[in-house]
Amino acid sequence: MTRLIVVALTICLAPGLILTAASAEDEQPLGWKNELVAGFNLTQASFDNWAQGGENTLGWQMGLNGRFTHLGAGHEWANTTKLAYGMQKVGDEDARKSVDEIKLETVYIHKAGFFVEPYLAATVQTQFSNGYLYDDTGKTAISGFLDPGYFTQSVGVRKSFRDVVSSRLGASVKETITDKYPVPYADDPETEDEIEDTKVELGMESVTDLSLTLSESLLFTSKLELFSDLEASNEIDVAWDNLLVAKVQEYVTVSLNVKIFYDRDISKKRQLRQSLAIGLSYALM
Repeated sequence: MTRLIVVALTICLAPGLILTAASAEDEQPLGWKNELVAGFNLTQASFDNWAQGGENTLGWQMGLNGRFTHLGAGHEWANTTKLAYGMQKVGDEDARKSVDEIKLETVYIHKAGFFVEPYLAATVQTQFSNGYLYDDTGKTAISGFLDPGYFTQSVGVRKSFRDVVSSRLGASVKETITDKYPVPYADDPETEDEIEDTKVELGMESVTDLSLTLSESLLFTSKLELFSDLEASNEIDVAWDNLLVAKVQEYVTVSLNVKIFYDRDISKKRQLRQSLAIGLSYALM
């Protein structure tokens, strides 16, 4: 896991270091800059008397990504929204979720004119609907809306490299709340006589954002989030979200999303989610 973190930091920070050495940050106009993009992807396959075999599939995914930034003479206030939901049906099985995410983030940065800039940040993360564990006996609900819900607040310093890389490091408080499903999200396994439905962790947070335009029709974005309660190196929480988007036509895009997640309290193994989709994308703002 430590090697994964080192590789991730190297990939995310290297472009920014090169840009910093090359030139200074470009000045940007003051005021609000708003971006809101909606997307819809659909996948389908059907078979009739197909000798090689196969099952009918139908899947769809909707997403809404927004960034609302106010740039003032002495500050920058960035707000981001990520909403995604999708379902997939294979054969005669009931439709199942393929993606479900709600993530809201706000970051206030004081433009002090130093090499690094102080910041305040808060993040909320949860899902829209119930998540299920499927086995031979049926399905069992294991998560839901705000169950768990993750809330983080942090204060520290940030360094940005033009509009490509932004990295921040600070002291952080992370709260996990649950209702019906405290295990394994919030419950402390060491207290056998009590089941906790909330968990509060104090530690350090590192967040690195990368936005790299590879060509006029190809964009790569990456967000690496690390949280540590400073107790052990193998207990660092990792969320690494990577997205490659290729614009085929004005409103048609192909996207590849790879997300790596590690939280030792939930699973001692890293979690991986990958999706490849083609669909419609439209800029509302």
